[in-house]
Amino acid sequence: MSIRIVIADDQALVRGALAALLALENDIDVVAVAGDGAEALQVVAEHEPDVCLLDIQMPGVDGIEATRLISEQHPNVRVLIVTTFARPGYLRSALEAGASGFVAKDTPANELSDAVRQVHDGLRVLDPKLAQDALIDGANPLSPREREVLALAGSGRSAPAIAAEVFLSAGTVRNVLSAAIGKTGAKNRTQAVRIALEKGWI
Repeated sequence: MSIRIVIADDQALVRGALAALLALENDIDVVAVAGDGAEALQVVAEHEPDVCLLDIQMPGVDGIEATRLISEQHPNVRVLIVTTFARPGYLRSALEAGASGFVAKDTPANELSDAVRQVHDGLRVLDPKLAQDALIDGANPLSPREREVLALAGSGRSAPAIAAEVFLSAGTVRNVLSAAIGKTGAKNRTQAVRIALEKGWI
């Protein structure tokens, strides 16, 4: 029996390359591909694959949210995250959402197909360096509100502009930013955004 898989990635070239590579394996059958998380949910519901390969950063429903929804709605479908964004925070979030594996896109083809097989067999497959970094970094220290405000600050918005968007006072936004800066160990908001992005906390 072949392992039936679905691949979701918003980059057509990557999606096609992954599908072509895995289709070469005798025991793996690519039953469908998707361009984003929402489409992934549709094709998973339609095909009920054994394993779904998901990217993290996709428009609309991202890979973490798609993992959570697939795990809730299709508990027999295993999720393997295959991403360029190999960050400790993303690894932890993906596992908390129900993913069975997390590997980088530059993983050699034979290792990727082995990861699909292991996940299908009920094992957990993690990029070893990333797993170590996630262990060292610990859980995401930022609250949901701090993540939201810091992400908006990263797009260059001022405290009053952020305040208007999240329905808080400018003073409260400054306090939230200050807390986020402290928790990331940064000197200023720009550095806090960079650290949080690097670790996959926002």
